[in-house]
Amino acid sequence: MATKVVVIGSGFAGLAAATSLADKGYQVTILEKNDIPGGRARKFETDGFVFDMGPSWYWMPDVFDQYFERFGKQTSDYYELVRLDPSYSVHFGKDDCMEVPARLDDLYDLFESYESGSSQKLKHFLAEAEYKYSVGMNEFVHKPGNSIMEFADIRVLKSMFRLQMFSSLSNHVDKLFKHKQLRELLKFPVLFLGATPENTPAMYSLMNYADLCLGTWYPKGGMHKIVEGMVSLAREKGVEILLNQEVKRIVTQGGLATSVETRDQVYHCDVVVGGADYHHVEQQLLSVEDRRYSEEYWDKRVMAPSSLLFYLGIDKKLTGLHHHNLFFDRDFARHAHEIYEVPQWPEDPLFYVCAPSVTDQTVAPQGKENVFILIPLAPDLEDTEEMREKYYHMVMDRLEDLTGQTIRDHVLYKRSYAHTDFKTDYHAYKGNAYGLANTLLQTAFLKPKLRSNKVKNLFYTGQLTPPGPGVPPSLISGQVVAAEICKVFKTKKELVS
Repeated sequence: MATKVVVIGSGFAGLAAATSLADKGYQVTILEKNDIPGGRARKFETDGFVFDMGPSWYWMPDVFDQYFERFGKQTSDYYELVRLDPSYSVHFGKDDCMEVPARLDDLYDLFESYESGSSQKLKHFLAEAEYKYSVGMNEFVHKPGNSIMEFADIRVLKSMFRLQMFSSLSNHVDKLFKHKQLRELLKFPVLFLGATPENTPAMYSLMNYADLCLGTWYPKGGMHKIVEGMVSLAREKGVEILLNQEVKRIVTQGGLATSVETRDQVYHCDVVVGGADYHHVEQQLLSVEDRRYSEEYWDKRVMAPSSLLFYLGIDKKLTGLHHHNLFFDRDFARHAHEIYEVPQWPEDPLFYVCAPSVTDQTVAPQGKENVFILIPLAPDLEDTEEMREKYYHMVMDRLEDLTGQTIRDHVLYKRSYAHTDFKTDYHAYKGNAYGLANTLLQTAFLKPKLRSNKVKNLFYTGQLTPPGPGVPPSLISGQVVAAEICKVFKTKKELVS
């Protein structure tokens, strides 16, 4: 009989782990708490609007390509990609908008228009970033993070210095570029990694390579099309996906997980993969004696940001917006400080607006606009309706002013989402939106381990395990944990050996 695996959660990591294991002959069941698969990449529909609830940026297309190619498939078998041009726009103030072009030659011209000589510096910067991306994706991100010895290879040790692991991204950028807006453009991709650019290793300029060279893409129909493709592939491989099955307990005996309980069902298993929030799985679903980490350990972890989101259906087409729009008309450093250094509701936040209906009219009724607004916030803040409304009007005042149009009077549909919702829907620790911060002391083997040391057939995957936060890392995390399970438990006999 095939080894039975229960995967808790159907996010990118859970789906990737389940499909990878099913492909190797394991009998896999996914238990999903919510009524639709996808985890934080769920969608909802109302009044003709189709809203992606979470991720909206499609970066690192090679990671998605490689995932589907593992199973003899292509992304085009499941969804159609379009490259956005401009990739996104950055609003620095009234009538001060930078449109970031898709073509590199146009990007070099853009940099020159801001700072003479900066195009050659950008070429140097991106060449270094390409090396970091290549080494990072080939040498680092597919390692399970079990031990420092994974990084003892002389090639990896040599590359650590060239990767600039021990200098900050902020210093790296500031040495090359003087113009404030160019600096902010190059620092923004790390805003969601969990530290200020001053405390983020310069290695993460690899994100700039992903952004500026590999491009910003969009799957027609919305980001949930990726989930639909992954679900289709999982089911083709024999994965059973059960919805509305919130796990209440992992039952253990003699150092092994023997079953997983929901409110009304018991699922017997040989291996368990926790694809839900790591803290929740460990602290809430296991008995005290089966936990690897203490509550004090978790409280000392540095979490990536949370977010305040607004999903808006607008009864007209808007002007002055592209698909992705960053509003950096306030102090970048101050907002980052209020997220990471002195966590508090920001006094004057930066924010992001996604208007997918600019690219794809299928996500909104004819003549109307689908708008998603995101304000990055510190995790673990008190979240009230009054506070949400305060920030809604704060950002809408600026959005209307900067784009020169009335918007609030044309809102047909409005839904907010913040810390409380992340906790309720995903059991997200401290209401985080992006998992564990990618600080130097929480990188690779310094992250929570993806295998329990108390329950030998319990594994973890997702944004709190290696390689870290974001959609591509989560996709890789699922494949990494599947490979580890295949190494350890090839047969049922090995479970008890």
